[in-house]
Amino acid sequence: MNYIHELWRTRMKKITLEVPMEITENEARLYLAMKLFEEGKISLGQASNLSGYSKRAFVEILGKHGIAVFDYSPEDLEKDLQNA
Repeated sequence: MNYIHELWRTRMKKITLEVPMEITENEARLYLAMKLFEEGKISLGQASNLSGYSKRAFVEILGKHGIAVFDYSPEDLEKDLQNA
């Protein structure tokens, strides 16, 4: 493992959750990663690692669930376009 990945792993803690039998561990990890990312608690890289998907695949999954990858309001975009 590279240094960054190892450093990220040392900042993680292990938790145990009880979920209904029909929910797989992978599904629980994905939904947890999506929600933590959506709330701004973890970065895109951390979320993709937690979910077990590549960044590219995770971004696609976020899109399918209507979760924005960039937190950029329409007002900020309009201001930036006017100042460009």
